[in-house]
This record gives sequence, structure tokens and C-alpha cells, in this order.
Amino acid sequence: MAAPRWPRLAYSAALYGLAPLIGWRIWREQVPTYSRLQRLGLCLEPLPPPPRIWLHCASVGEVRAARPLIEGLLARFPRYSLLLTTMTATGAQQALALIAEQGATDQPRLAHRFLPLDFPGAAKRFVARVQPELAILFETELWPNLLHACHRQAVPVAVVNGRLSPRAFARYQRLRPLMHSALANVTWLAAKSSEDAARFQALGCAADATTVVGSLKFEQALPEKALAESERLLQAWGERPVWVAGSTRDGEEALLLTAHCQLLKRFPDALLVLVPRHPQRFDEVAALCEREGWKVSRHSQQQPVTPATQIYLGDTLGELAALYGAGSVAYVGGSLVPLGGHNVLEPAALGKPVLCGPSLENFSDVAEPLLAAKALTVVDTPEALASTLAEYIAYPQRARQAGEAGQVVIEAHRGALSRTLDGLSRYL
Repeated sequence: MAAPRWPRLAYSAALYGLAPLIGWRIWREQVPTYSRLQRLGLCLEPLPPPPRIWLHCASVGEVRAARPLIEGLLARFPRYSLLLTTMTATGAQQALALIAEQGATDQPRLAHRFLPLDFPGAAKRFVARVQPELAILFETELWPNLLHACHRQAVPVAVVNGRLSPRAFARYQRLRPLMHSALANVTWLAAKSSEDAARFQALGCAADATTVVGSLKFEQALPEKALAESERLLQAWGERPVWVAGSTRDGEEALLLTAHCQLLKRFPDALLVLVPRHPQRFDEVAALCEREGWKVSRHSQQQPVTPATQIYLGDTLGELAALYGAGSVAYVGGSLVPLGGHNVLEPAALGKPVLCGPSLENFSDVAEPLLAAKALTVVDTPEALASTLAEYIAYPQRARQAGEAGQVVIEAHRGALSRTLDGLSRYL
């Protein structure tokens, strides 16, 4: 039975009512070289040559996680070009960095545009202009009007690495009629776990359209360029204990500085590499460190790390892997504050022992095998963080064992990429 129309119509009416607020938010979330009319499904030219696949990732983290899929699509389906869309400016910058790595050609097969806002007209214009052979949505990017536009224009839709955390599921349950309407337009959903598949089905996704394929996050390759930069940084910093706190969030940096202060009592030459998640907070975090009297060097300004430097601020985009690689221990942010955590696999893939706070809901599926292998340690307080860091620094063999255990876990969980590409091939 077809899903009713009224939930999508009510949703669209609410969007129009919120248009001034949405417009203000999007006006700020922009890259200067892009036309803001892309948010209305206009000014998308030039597009990569047809036939096209369209892949949408929300932001920087999803673009990073989707990198193996992007490379796999380009390699496995050479007849197709790929249009990558994002919602955020940081996602756009990550996409542009990825495109730059592909090298310049007369007919580039990978391009990026901003996703239009989910107004009915904008969604219809976008799908009609792009004319994708297949639409791929990464994780939980379920935009009802875009899905409806794909359905009306006979474009199959796949959701890959599909995930729904318990918190997101509870939120979507309150919108079940709308979610049922949206999921009715999904041709195939590749869930990363049986729990995620069950949540999607509870919201209205057809069981025969759902397959559990595993998490694409385990497929991340180690970029050679990042490894070379890690080596350069290690040589420049010399023999001193280095720990890296990546993807940190508002309110978390103060806790990390407290932990670093305690660590310095035992290891006075320890260096904290601090990498905030969002670029709009780089100056704010630098100001916080300087207010508290820390000796700070900023990566963006190519300031050297001297023996007096206590904090190295990683205030650039696209270089987190290189910075993780230059440390002996990694802390993954968004977890000492209740925000659900970030990708703990990034440093684990580099052979680093990984620490995080207790808020891990968004990455529980990948965190659990790392925890079981003792490659990941959860700390509840700055004091516990400082104590665990000190143990790894004092006993490097333990750090090596934890790092190697993480790499073994990642290797054991590979395979989601080939299963995902096999499933997508049915629609190309």
C-alpha cells in the first residue's frame, strides 16, 4: 500500500514557514566560490558528464567515511561519473580536497555541489537537472522531498551504511508517518548492523528492501600523503610524548586542558595536539588556550613547535589523519560531552591506542569490538584521561599492543565495501 501524502505535505508547509530561519542558517554555511542558488537547485553547472551517480553525504565526517565508497564506485563503474553533494561548508571543503587528489583531467568524473534545501520545487529541479542513474544517500540523510522527486523521476535510491542510533530512532519515531512516507521511496537500504536494520524497518522501510552489509567505516584506507606528513611532524617535534585530541567539541577543550595540566606534572615535555571539530571554533579554542596561559603554536600559521610549546592547535581541515599519525596516543572527541562521539576507527587504523569519553552512541557498533580487544579505553573524567595517557606514555609496549589490537579488529571487520558495491551494481 502506498504511503499517504499528507505527512510530506505537512512537512513541506512547515519548511516554508521556517524559510527565513533556514535561509539565514544556510547563508552562513557557504563556500565563497559556490553560488548560493545551488541551495534552490539552480546554478549547478558544470556537472560531470553523464551517465551520473549522485552520492550525498551530510558533512565532513561522512565524506571521510564515504571515501572508500567513492573510490570504489569510480573504479568499479568506469562508465559513470559521480556527483558528490554535502549540506555543510566543511563537508564541501573535505570533498574539494578529495577531488584535488584525483588530479586534473579534461573530463573529471568526480564533482561536488551543495545539496538543495528540501523544498519541493528545489528538490524537483535538482533531480531533473542532475538526472542521476542512481541516487545514494549516506547513513541517515533521508530528505522526504528529494526522495519523492527521485521516485517521480524513476531514479532508484539506495541508503548505504544506513545507521540509526537509539537516540535518533526515538526522535524519528515521533515523526513516524513522515519517515514511513520517505522510506517508501527507498529502493535498497544497506544497513550497517541488524539493530540498525530493525530500527529502519520499525519506521516503515520494507524488510525485503533491507540488507545488513556491515560498516563502511572499517574500510578506510591509510592515505600515503597523510603518513608522509606524520613522519615529517614527528621529526620536527623530536623525542617527546605527544597525544592527539581530535574532533573536539564546545565545552570539551577545557576538560582536555585540565587533563593535559595533570599529565605535565609527570611528563613536563608532553605535547597536546588539539584539533577542534568545526573550523568556526578554531580562533575560539586558540583564545581559550592563551587565556589560560598555555604556550600555543598554530598549524594554520605554520608556527614551529619549540621545546616551550605545550599545545599544537590543528586548525586546518583535512589533516586529522596526519596529526593522529604523529601522536603516540589518540583521544577522540565529542565524547566527554554528551554528543555521541566521533569516529574512533580513524586513529585505530593508524595503529594508535584510542581513548574517548563515555558518550559513544553514534559509534557504538564500531566501538564495541575495539573495546573488547582493549584497543579502545573509555575515560569518564579529565583525571582518568590523564592517568591513562600517563600509563601509555610510561609503558610504550602497552601502547603498541593496543594499537596493533585495533588494526587486527579493523582487518577482521572488512568486507562491507564489496557487499555494498555488489548491491549497488543491480541498479547500474
